[in-house]
Amino acid sequence: MQKRVCIIGAGPSGITALKNLKDKELDVICYDRNAAVGGNWIYSEDESHSSVFETTHIISSKTLSQYEDFTFDDFDKTVADYPSHDELRRYFQAYAKRFELYPYIEFETTIKHCNRVSNNKWEIAIVQNNKERIEVFTDLVVCNGHHSVPRIPEYPGNFSGKFIHSHNYKKASPFRDKKVLVIGGGNSACDVAVETSRVSKKTSISWRRGYRIIPKFFFGLPSDIVGARSSWLPIKIRSWFNDRLLTIMLGKNKLYGLQEVKTKFGQTHPTINDELLYKIRHGKVHPKLDIERFDGATVYFKDGSHEEVDIIIACTGYILKHSFFDEGFVDYSEGPVPLYLKMFHAEYHDLFFVGMFQPLGCIWPGSELQSKLLANYLTGTWKMPTNIKALCEKEVTNPHYRQINTPRHTITVDYHAFRKALLKQLPKNWKSRRSNTISQSA
Repeated sequence: MQKRVCIIGAGPSGITALKNLKDKELDVICYDRNAAVGGNWIYSEDESHSSVFETTHIISSKTLSQYEDFTFDDFDKTVADYPSHDELRRYFQAYAKRFELYPYIEFETTIKHCNRVSNNKWEIAIVQNNKERIEVFTDLVVCNGHHSVPRIPEYPGNFSGKFIHSHNYKKASPFRDKKVLVIGGGNSACDVAVETSRVSKKTSISWRRGYRIIPKFFFGLPSDIVGARSSWLPIKIRSWFNDRLLTIMLGKNKLYGLQEVKTKFGQTHPTINDELLYKIRHGKVHPKLDIERFDGATVYFKDGSHEEVDIIIACTGYILKHSFFDEGFVDYSEGPVPLYLKMFHAEYHDLFFVGMFQPLGCIWPGSELQSKLLANYLTGTWKMPTNIKALCEKEVTNPHYRQINTPRHTITVDYHAFRKALLKQLPKNWKSRRSNTISQSA
């Protein structure tokens, strides 16, 4: 059967899927809602687009955040250790240009519905210029990311001020001279608290549990580079070592007025931030416990304290949602996610997910390896294991980290262990193809 492959999304995962499938001379087309390559890394103040913030820099270092086929040195040797969103956008667009992907991408296109008619027959409803049409494909590759449907928290009472999600936050200036409360302890929450504190009348941050705050540098090196040097250790030992190192470097959370961490390293996502603790100790960000209830403009906290607030920014994550599927077909919104190598479905062998995992590190280097494996599968070079159902179940029952039971922690992988698992499935000489591809495209 002649393959015709549909890719949803031209972000960092979608473009590497397109590149690697195109390398195998597959008939492939990619659809994206934006007007350019880059996904969430295209900064926009349009609230319909889940873009990065005005001041966003990546939280993993460039060394562990690059494609093997096109490194940051191939792009621009002056890129910072932690690239800005604009550097990353230009990097992804340079990748697409280098590998001549643009003729295979249709921009400003919405995928309305994906209907699996039978094995290797997908009817995809596509909307362009307000006109809908149906295209038929043999295979579907989902690369639409997992930061598009905000998860909104609920509390007793009514809040009379402005309540928004971080999805709607773009820059700090609208919060000038306001009393701001940020909900959450993840990367977005801490970034928003730091940024608003520069202009607000007062910024507070509410945590429901203790979070690890990891600085971007240890001993003058990016923290993930330092962490990579112990990647040969078993995860449990490595986690214990990382916990000890953090305690030595930063001290306990209570020194900053923050809740203590009660979980082991890896049981929740750590937060990478160099400025939050500094801002707290300088009186610019004020730590608060979880919210008890609202009463007009007053927010009551679980320690009995309360304060008047103008604006609440809920940095409470996103729902893992695929709105283009029929309800009940594939639904990972609350977990679990039983996909082999976070990409292969146990039953539907013409449906694949690339980039739908959350490493303690960067996503798209893993997406690139997933894409290479997918290309080998679609061309018959790699065979799907006969025990695929058992392997999918194992993904759920034997995760890299035993994390707390929340929807946010259903797709976590260890960066190094996941990479090793993918490399194990690829030909040993796969890296040698990089230089040939680059030289031919230059």
